[in-house]
Amino acid sequence: MSSNAYYAEISPDPCLRRIVLASGVLLALAGIPLIITLPVALSVRVAAVGVWLALAITETIRGRRAWHTCHALRFFPGGAVAVLLPGPNWQPARLVSGGILLRKMGWIRLEVALPNGRKQVLGELLRGNCRKSDDWRRLQVIWRHIGAEIRSC
Repeated sequence: MSSNAYYAEISPDPCLRRIVLASGVLLALAGIPLIITLPVALSVRVAAVGVWLALAITETIRGRRAWHTCHALRFFPGGAVAVLLPGPNWQPARLVSGGILLRKMGWIRLEVALPNGRKQVLGELLRGNCRKSDDWRRLQVIWRHIGAEIRSC
């Protein structure tokens, strides 16, 4: 008797990605007045603002690039994860600490080994409803079993 593979397939929500991007940009901009009010020389403050903006721009570009490579996520029992890359090509990934999954929302962090050999860390804000989505319900079950293991890493 054959059994169906048990996994949860979740597609990222473009609206949630825009919220993450917008909040990152707003928080980066909010850091500028804080840096300007530091009690140090003006030249140090100007340099700090420049470094702060360069880091914010770099992280924004890196996040957008990671999102362009991820079209869907598959979560398997035992903690295995696969990411759908353009192509369609499922690539193995690894859950990294810093993720949380609540009843209707979650923040998942993954490390994906890209086909060119580079590793990319991907953060996804997810949402779902157990009553409307079998995949979200399966993800909740899988996360209960592996979530504590990931948080302890």
